[in-house]
Formats: sequence, structure tokens, C-alpha cells
Amino acid sequence: MLCVLICLTAFAYGQSRTVTGLVTSSLDGEPIAEVSVRLKGAITAVSTDSAGRYSMEVPENSSLVLVFTHEDHDTKELAIGGRTLVNAELVHNVRFNQYGRRVNRTPLAVEEREGILVFESPDQEYKMWLDLRVQADGSFFFGDTYNDIGNAVAMRRVRMAFKAELTDKLEAEIDMDFADALADLKDAFLMYTVNPRLDIKAGNFKERFSMEQNTSSRWLTFMERPAALRAIAPSRHIGLQFHYHRPYVVAVAGWHFQDVGDYEAVQNRKDNQRDHGWNEGYSLTGKLTFIPYWHEIDRGLHFGVAGSYRTPKTHVSGSRFPSLRYDARSNNNLNRKKYLDTSHMLHVDNYQLYNLEFAANYKAFRMQTEYIHSTVNRLDDSAGNPRESETFSGFYIMGSYLLFGGTQLYNNYQGEYTQPINGKPWGDIEVAFRYDFTDFNNQRGDSPDDWGVMGGSGEGFTFAINYYAPRNVKLQLNYGYLNFDRYANRRGDAFIGYDNTGALTRDPFAVDPSFGEPGERFHFLALRFQVAF
Repeated sequence: MLCVLICLTAFAYGQSRTVTGLVTSSLDGEPIAEVSVRLKGAITAVSTDSAGRYSMEVPENSSLVLVFTHEDHDTKELAIGGRTLVNAELVHNVRFNQYGRRVNRTPLAVEEREGILVFESPDQEYKMWLDLRVQADGSFFFGDTYNDIGNAVAMRRVRMAFKAELTDKLEAEIDMDFADALADLKDAFLMYTVNPRLDIKAGNFKERFSMEQNTSSRWLTFMERPAALRAIAPSRHIGLQFHYHRPYVVAVAGWHFQDVGDYEAVQNRKDNQRDHGWNEGYSLTGKLTFIPYWHEIDRGLHFGVAGSYRTPKTHVSGSRFPSLRYDARSNNNLNRKKYLDTSHMLHVDNYQLYNLEFAANYKAFRMQTEYIHSTVNRLDDSAGNPRESETFSGFYIMGSYLLFGGTQLYNNYQGEYTQPINGKPWGDIEVAFRYDFTDFNNQRGDSPDDWGVMGGSGEGFTFAINYYAPRNVKLQLNYGYLNFDRYANRRGDAFIGYDNTGALTRDPFAVDPSFGEPGERFHFLALRFQVAF
């Protein structure tokens, strides 16, 4: 009986039959030629003819499976069963772009990485991620002021950025801000990595000049940057930048032009070019950063020096000459008054910026300071006599500490501080203090007739408490005290004291100190809720 069973089994497997069929496309129902048809697990295969038909011999076994493969269609598997006719419809997988051109397809893996949505190809050659940021601010002002300040809430930033690594050499970014009911282009650039030490960036982005100015608003220790940096330090401009990086040194050089600007600034720039033949302003900016550290993530030093040669921008309307203006709000963006303001300085030939910076971190502690200086050079007057240059400067010094075992984290490649490492599973709390001073006064000699621009000076004291959640969320509480001198009168628009009759005055030369100390001063409390994902 056993021998008979073996013989019957061998006979059954030794039998074969012919299976035929038609293969069509799901796109249009038309037959597909050159489709590979094989038994699953087999090496050999047959192909469909020009009419989409195939014929092949298969063993007499109902459990066998046919595999249909074609480069323009998804692979399909069908069980034969007891059939001799097996038709197949393949799903068409070719895609076309908006211009009708066939495009290659690569499947992407989708992951959440530390609260960020990332799309990445299996070979890691292509990666795209979203950088979304919402900052909601509220502020309360108090103190005996000469000018009323209204309490307010606002969306400080509503950012949407798309960032991509297109290949192992190319990286691109587009970043928009939708706060204040406006669509404002921030970053738009393409970066090419020549080698691990050198990359080249072209587009609209921040000039590499000031450490604090270049730090992302996502990781600012205080809600606003110091006034001197916001007024003087360059930010985003169209340009070309070379970035060289070594473990101990970062060197950056850039050639920049106008900022992208809003609609009004763009039209003014075009009108000035048309009406006056003005060249758009340009700048040559360089920075050298020295980073001696102890090869450990929780400690390090930072020394930086930067310089920039600049010509005036041409986006101001109603002027016969290129001009330059330095102005800054207080250390709270919801107070819209610009106490420090040089007004538009005319007949500007060029101006130079210099910046010195030092920072250090050790485990939970960090300190940082910068000094910035600007010299504005004027054109000669109509008689050929040289006009006096104007100088402006400012500095800040700050320190911060993570209370629950966290670590201050330094970004070696960018030369700036980034997201700290939390010390607890629930996050960490940081306390920080900053003093900053800004001087926009040019008091040359004893007589006001000899003085230059008097845009005011002021100092700020800011105390911050920050809560870093495990991911995505950050809460900031700031207390600040601002103290301005009598020349910080918002281009003559703000009261700065009382005259000898006891009446409020905007004239710094008419102030009578016996009625009160001249210059505006006030306190504020500010709260920020940030979600970044």
C-alpha cells in the first residue's frame, strides 16, 4: 500500500497542464506586452506577446501561484487553482508631472522624530521634513510713564517651513511667516555641500554675523533679542555665502544684496532704480569663530569676530539720496513704540559693522556676551567738504542655568546654541538674566550745534523663566525693566519729561529735571506659549 501511494503521488506531480491568459492594464484596459510570468519560487519565466497573451506549462498542482511583473505596473500574484485560463489586470504605476513628463518614483518612509514629521527614502538620499512654529505672546506694562503703553496679546510668529535634502549634496528650504495677517518670506535658499568641510548657499537667508541674531527664534532664551542687535545686526538678505567648518574653527564669507522685503519695499526699490538710477545696496560680510572645547558635549568655549562692509539699501521712498536708519522697539515686541531711532540718515556713502562675541557653557550653565559697533560714512557736501561720520554701538551680557540636571547644547556647525537637553522625563526649567545697553547718540563737543545724530540710548534688564517640555512645547515668562535717556523720543514723537512750566515736552533741550528725571522708563511682564512641530 505504501508503494502504491508513493507511485500515485509521483504520478500526480509528474503531470502538467498548459495555462494561458491575457494580461491587461488598469490604465486603459489595453493588453501589455513583455510582462514576465513565472511560477512563484521559480527562476525561469515566459513573456506576454504583443497581444498581451502568454502560455506556459505548469505542474498539476492547484496550490501554485503565478507572479506577473512589468516595469510600468505593480507586481501581481494570482493562485492558479485548477484553472487553465488565468487572466490578469495589472495596476499601472507610472506617474507624470504637471508638464506631462514621466517621472521616477521612490517610496518614502514616514516617521516622527522628536516631534518633527520626516519623509525619507530607503537609501536616505532624499529627505523632506516640516518645521512649523507658533508663538503666542501676551504682555502687561506698568510704571509711571510719560507715554501710555497699551497691554496686548498677539501671534508673534506663525511659521511654516519646508526643508529637504534633495541628494547627499543638495539641501533646500522655504520658510514663511504668517503673523500680523501678512505672508512674509523668511528663508528661501539652495545649499550645495562641496565636501564635509565646505558648503555654498544661495538665496534669501540670514547673514552670518551675530551669534544671537542667527540663533533660531525657536531656541531664544529670552522672548526678544537685545535692542542693539535688532537695530544694527544684519538679518536676512539675498546673497551667496561660503561656509567652511572644522572641529575648532568656522569661517564664513558672504556677498549679499537687498532683503526680499514686503510689497511696498520692493516697489520703492524698483521706483528708485527707475527714477534715480540707484544701484541696489550690497554688503560683504565675514565671520571667524574659534571653538576650543574638551571633546565633550556638556562643555565648551566660543570666540567670534565678524565684520561687514555695506552700502545703503534703496527701499525707502520719497528721498533723493540713499539713506540708512537704525531703530528698535523695546525688549518687548508688543510695545510698538520705537524709542531708539536715528531717523533716516541721508548722504550715506557706506557703513561698516563689527561684532565681538564670547560664550561658554558647562553642563547646565551658559553665559554669552556680544559687542556690536557701526560706523556710518557720509558723502561730501556740495562744496566738497567732508561730512562727519556717525558711530553707534551696543552690547549685552547674559547667563542661564537649567535647574533639573539638563545640559546646555552647542551647535558646532552653526556656532550657536540650540535646544538644551532636558534633565527630567517631564522636561526642565531654565532661569536666565540679561543686561543690554544701546547707544545711538553722537555727542561731539560741548555745543549741540556740533552734535551728530542723537537717536537716544537705553538699557534693559530682563529676567526669564523657561519651561522646556519633553517635546514640541516651550513656555517663557519674562520680566523686564527699560530705562531710556531724554534723546530716545521716537524721532520727536514721544514725551520725555516736563519743561520749566510743568508741561509735558518732546524736546530734550527743554526738559527741566526739577519736575522729574527725563527719559522714559517702564516695567513689563510677558508670557509666550510656543508649539514647534
